[in-house]
Amino acid sequence: MVQFTDDCINSFQRDGVVVLRGVFASWIERLSRGMAAVHAKPSLLERSYQPRDGSAAFFQDFCRWSDDPDYRAFVFDSPAAEIAARLMRSITARFFHDHTLIKWAGNSTVTPWHQDEPYYCVRAEQSVSLWIPLDPVSAKASLQCVAGSHRWSEKGFRPERFDGTSLYDGGDFDAYPDIESARETYSIKVWDMNPGDAVAFDFRTIHGAAGNDSVNHRRVFSARWMGDDARFVRRPGRTSPPFPNLVLRDGEPMVAPEFPLVWSAQA
Repeated sequence: MVQFTDDCINSFQRDGVVVLRGVFASWIERLSRGMAAVHAKPSLLERSYQPRDGSAAFFQDFCRWSDDPDYRAFVFDSPAAEIAARLMRSITARFFHDHTLIKWAGNSTVTPWHQDEPYYCVRAEQSVSLWIPLDPVSAKASLQCVAGSHRWSEKGFRPERFDGTSLYDGGDFDAYPDIESARETYSIKVWDMNPGDAVAFDFRTIHGAAGNDSVNHRRVFSARWMGDDARFVRRPGRTSPPFPNLVLRDGEPMVAPEFPLVWSAQA
């Protein structure tokens, strides 16, 4: 049984985000080894941003759990699935995908404010991403989440590429509020992080991050989970990440080989 308090669960439900201290400390070595392998041999889903100012790159890759043994071990053998289920107040935890994010030391790329769910092929009240740094990260370079924003929009906010262009040509989405120009009016959660800590946030929580102007790398492994109520949704364009072989119909449960059921309270 994973040990963390009911206050963590209540905070996650209320704010759409909570910090968990030290829960994955014993997994940092394996995740670091897996990330090194992923970076050395990226997949076809790899996406890196090279800043125009010539600073260090921002590397990303997706969906590597099925071919990297260390990532796979984390998904199936770590306490992540049970933690996710308890935070979501779900009987089950089904894995959605992994996301590798490396902002090398000196990277200037700002991750703009955004909400993940409209990029995804899923809609759910029960969802959680576990953002796990493999290096010490100061609050200045860490993930920032707007508390309560997971309850702001029934439609979801219009997804944009990080260059500001719209991801989809159609779709009924709301426009984002201008958070950056009025930061003091929002409850923005951000923490200094150590390896083994995790920020848990709902797929609908608005979040972003500054560049990494420190002398330290900012390597992050993110594991995304879905609960009992997750359903497939057909978007008006290519989702990120794409799942081109899915045969689910709109509104069906997310039951497919791509999304393994990892934990169940009924097991």
